[in-house]
Amino acid sequence: MKEFFQYFFGAGSEPEFALLTPAHFAPILLLLAAIFLLYRFREAIGNSPRETMFRYILAFALIICDMSYYWRLAACPWLSGGLAESLPIGVCGWSVIFCSFMLVGKNQRLFDIVYFWLLSGSLFALLTPTPLTFCGPTRFRYYQFWLEHTLGYVAIFYMIFVHGLRPHPRAMLRSYSALLVLAALAAWVNSMIPGANYLYMARPESAPSVLDILPPHYGLRILVMMAGIAFLFLLAYLPWYLKDRKAEKGSSAS
Repeated sequence: MKEFFQYFFGAGSEPEFALLTPAHFAPILLLLAAIFLLYRFREAIGNSPRETMFRYILAFALIICDMSYYWRLAACPWLSGGLAESLPIGVCGWSVIFCSFMLVGKNQRLFDIVYFWLLSGSLFALLTPTPLTFCGPTRFRYYQFWLEHTLGYVAIFYMIFVHGLRPHPRAMLRSYSALLVLAALAAWVNSMIPGANYLYMARPESAPSVLDILPPHYGLRILVMMAGIAFLFLLAYLPWYLKDRKAEKGSSAS
């Protein structure tokens, strides 16, 4: 039993996860199915007397998924890279925390932040999940990673479909400002701790990633990241802009 837990909660020394494989596609397909079901049964969920309980359960699951990452490192200290890898400075982690409080309080401001964070920067974690290079489906980290990263999207679309929340243009500025604060903290920590690479601002990752296209020069890398994220924010808002334009044309025509 001890050997099983050491294996399950540990990490391999050889690559166990590869992009564009069933282990990669399966969680994404399950996420898409969950989003479809939320849309399909949005009215039934919203009218259910247990709707509040469902939101609370989802919020609790998000917190547990995030905290279990640090519990695993505490129980298996040999897995931790120390302060260079274990500080809670990441878009995905904070998105999960914000999503939890958003669900409990049906908070529009938190929705504004996580909507753009998840549908821009965190989206790359689904496309190129580099932290899973040495953790395949037989490892705890595989399931913790995918639950943490997919439940945030479930929370966002739950609030959209069931409670009718939506972003507005000013929400982009709020979300971008919050991201700049987190980026400033990450840049400071990266400069203070050797080997730290929070928010992937210091250098490209060793595993293949979408971020490999960024220039290695630090200053240019930061500028490209800022411009790219601003573009992705605009892209995430585009469906709502088109929806509003269509509504305006429909009202003017009538």
